[in-house]
Amino acid sequence: MTQNKNTKNLFSNEKATFVIVDEGSETQKIDNFLLKILKNVPKSHVYKILRSGEVRVNKKRVDTTYRLKIDDQVRIPPIAIEGLKIPYVIEPKQQQTAWLETNIIYEDDALLAINKPSGYAVHGGSGLNFGVIELIRHIRPKAKFIELVHRIDRETSGILLIAKKRSALVKMHDMMRHNRIEKKYIMMVEGEWVETKKTVELMLKKILTQGGERRVNVVKDDDETENQMSKTIFYLKKSLGPYSLLEAKLITGRTHQLRVQLAHIGFPILGDDKYGDFSLNKNLQKKGLKRMFLHAFSIKMKHPLTETLLELKAPLPRELDAFLSQNHR
Repeated sequence: MTQNKNTKNLFSNEKATFVIVDEGSETQKIDNFLLKILKNVPKSHVYKILRSGEVRVNKKRVDTTYRLKIDDQVRIPPIAIEGLKIPYVIEPKQQQTAWLETNIIYEDDALLAINKPSGYAVHGGSGLNFGVIELIRHIRPKAKFIELVHRIDRETSGILLIAKKRSALVKMHDMMRHNRIEKKYIMMVEGEWVETKKTVELMLKKILTQGGERRVNVVKDDDETENQMSKTIFYLKKSLGPYSLLEAKLITGRTHQLRVQLAHIGFPILGDDKYGDFSLNKNLQKKGLKRMFLHAFSIKMKHPLTETLLELKAPLPRELDAFLSQNHR
């Protein structure tokens, strides 16, 4: 068995490893993060490399109280301890990667777009828990650069962009900051939506609950630096009695933006197990809806390198289409 690309050199004495922090490690203290990654390294040694400044976050020294932020770059020095066993990392099985090739929407030498199914996290948590990015690196072993352009929730299906060149990644991040990538989602919500077009703007704040769960709350604009304005334009597609089918155009791309906004204004997304109507979700499972009804169906943008117009589409998944047909009147 060979080592997974994401954990390569984590336990070697050859060179430092750089790890990019994702949503799964956001707000975690740096010492706990290192202890999670360096499972076979003695705790005393982990604190030694942290205190000595060998561990860097965004090229700066940090102490044990530092809490990680999304996209922080953590430098982990080479680990050289006599007698330390280098753990093997199990590679993904064929059935875990088989869906990828058939779900590729677009690919060239700079960009890859896939139609991600619901239930797949974009990042894996360990060598036994593979995310989409690890699976793509596995099926494209000769690619020198494979990085996520953005994230979508595990429960959400739809278009996910992956950069195959650093220049493409940098350009697309700039395009996202200047709202030059048009992302559209389709969702079914609880309640009778009456407005043909509605713009929702809310201030959001990420919090960590006492149980360690990461959530996003709507807050008032109190000038706190961690608060972020979110903006979405919603369009009514179909009225389905107790439910409504909506289309959403993202103006900003905050964590859990659509889920939190819709729940806050009284139209929770069907099947949302974090912000939704839990008793309704239980009944919906009996009717065949066993996932959240949220799908990223369209991205429109200029190619990051050639500037050719790209219009990417991902059809509604079979299970959501079946539920829609069942409730169409």
